[in-house]
Amino acid sequence: MILDALRFLDAPSGLNEKAGLELPLYAVRPEDLRHCPSKLPKSAEGRASLVGFTGEAGQTLLFPNEDGALAGGVIGLGNGSVFNGFGNAAAALPSEHSWRIEHDKNSLEAAELGFLLGAYRYQTLKAKKITLSSLGNASMRIRIVAGCIMFARELINTPANLMGPRELANIALQLASRFGAESECIENEQLAARYPAIQAVGAGSSRPPAVVIFKWNGSTANQKSPLISLCGKGVCFDTGGYNLKPGAAMRLMRKDMGGAAIALGLAAAIMALDLPIHLELRIGCAENSISGSAMRPSDVLSTRAGVTVEVGDTDAEGRLILCDLLNEACEAKPDWLFDIATLTGAARVALGPDLPALFCNNDALADTILASGRVTDDQLWRMPLHSGYVTWLDSSFADISNISSKPFGGAITAALFLQHFVSKQIPWAHIDTYAWNDSTRPGKPEGGEAQALQALLRSIEHLTSTQIC
Repeated sequence: MILDALRFLDAPSGLNEKAGLELPLYAVRPEDLRHCPSKLPKSAEGRASLVGFTGEAGQTLLFPNEDGALAGGVIGLGNGSVFNGFGNAAAALPSEHSWRIEHDKNSLEAAELGFLLGAYRYQTLKAKKITLSSLGNASMRIRIVAGCIMFARELINTPANLMGPRELANIALQLASRFGAESECIENEQLAARYPAIQAVGAGSSRPPAVVIFKWNGSTANQKSPLISLCGKGVCFDTGGYNLKPGAAMRLMRKDMGGAAIALGLAAAIMALDLPIHLELRIGCAENSISGSAMRPSDVLSTRAGVTVEVGDTDAEGRLILCDLLNEACEAKPDWLFDIATLTGAARVALGPDLPALFCNNDALADTILASGRVTDDQLWRMPLHSGYVTWLDSSFADISNISSKPFGGAITAALFLQHFVSKQIPWAHIDTYAWNDSTRPGKPEGGEAQALQALLRSIEHLTSTQIC
């Protein structure tokens, strides 16, 4: 099977446009029907009264024209958000028709984004049939953002037998080629020399690891434009290695490459929007498996930085991948450095599945990310890089251990491990994400999710115009 996740970027919406008449789609709240029913066509008003449509959340009404053919639709918003209302709409409407949203311009972007993201299903024709007409420049931006989110979702949802390190690397190379980025894929002996920690993580698998790097410049970027660097954890399946995960904990481990998928989706949005920046992206693609060549607990590994690491737990492999990537990314002295990873269960224990943990060494950068998350309803929660826990990573046999000596603050000590490989003068943000929806909600179908993508994109757009010191 040839993975075709890039299809979501083929049209600005990530969905196939279809010819023919588009039907209008209205949204109302209960008070709209009581006080100002004139906002709906006459045939819709009559139909609503006939069938008892009250505008409550989750209700859908289809109304005919004079000839009895379908003329349009109405959805109920209840007292909920516009995003949630339209997020439910895509699954409830006839998929053989195209739809045109008729809604207040003040919340039109939320309506469009909810509709498009609610239309997504993993590798189904349903997502291809539902379309949304262009409604100007703002709508085009939403279409790009939605397509990039669905692109990331598709990568995360793809089963590990179809999405190994090589397949993930190929997707990254195709994305780079699509936008004219300079790219390279590092494998085999070259990878072992440049990224020894990543090589150690992937050594136990018959599917060898790879690192993809690409560099891109916006069409209006100049020498003074900021350099933004993205790093993503791309563990395509994580058994835990010799510290084997329980079966229940292994069931969703195809999503352990969610950090790389989100980084690729974010890069795609940056390039599609042609932001005036210089961009570098690095993803470490590997599979953490068990074999005679796999790393063992108590092994001492070399890293790109020259720092030795004692493997206290082979299931703490994501930080080993990121430490090599972050060290190399710092060599170019980026203005802002972001890494994204499904790194710790401890972050989920602390914050649950819906709030990615943000660790940041720069208050201004952290404030921008948090504010952007609130505006886009893609929120994160900042957690501390508490220096008092650094000694918990001490090792008697190496410069540092990959796990803490204490059973507390696992997300914090993981972030402190990464900070060890980041230059102090570089503003850096680490996002520890779940990258998954455990159940279907409005605009968020069960499966892979590009958590923090919108927050980071809006932050980068802000950062390009306001230099952070």
